[in-house]
Amino acid sequence: MSRQLRRLGPGRVEAAGTEYVWYAAYGSNLHHTRLGFYLRGGKPPGGRRTYPGCREPQDPARTEPIMLPGQVYFALESPAWTGGMAFYDPGARGETPARAYLISARQFSDIAAQEMHRPPGVDLDLSGVLAEGRSRMGPGCYETLVCPGSLDGRPVLTFTAPWGMGDVAWRPPAAAYLRWLASGLQVSHAWPAARIAAHLARRPGAAMRWTAAEIAALL
Repeated sequence: MSRQLRRLGPGRVEAAGTEYVWYAAYGSNLHHTRLGFYLRGGKPPGGRRTYPGCREPQDPARTEPIMLPGQVYFALESPAWTGGMAFYDPGARGETPARAYLISARQFSDIAAQEMHRPPGVDLDLSGVLAEGRSRMGPGCYETLVCPGSLDGRPVLTFTAPWGMGDVAWRPPAAAYLRWLASGLQVSHAWPAARIAAHLARRPGAAMRWTAAEIAALL
């Protein structure tokens, strides 16, 4: 049985009072164990990259399964996993399952820095993304912040590429990376294996290489 989904509220949230934010994970960080390597540092099983961790390594205060407007697709080449990386296009039609973690703004800044291949330790200026719903922090593939909505009065934030789903060549993800996504959906949304496999097998990029049966076998 799927877990009760929380629906996002309006995206505009005042910058004041954003000591805590919701980080919306749509890739391998759907799994809380994977997120732990961003929080506390280390190298996840199957990965090639060691993470320095956050200034504040504590676990999220809460987690919620959510649906984001838009779609996830796979593209480019992951230096940590090989194969395609997951990206979020908030302008694409449809919805995509994600997991919202209630963390401090400082933790979000440090997680984003690690995704941007920058050293953690600098607080991001969130005023732009909170006001406009989108803010480009740099040219990199995970350097665009997006605020697709709010939850319990706090902003929901994530990061993705500056381009859209149709503007880049798709690429299939590696098995180790796809396994984290699949198991993350299992623990966060409590979807059955068949639903997870069917969902991921339809994602642009994954559909080029993976069948639903092959993805189900990863679980």
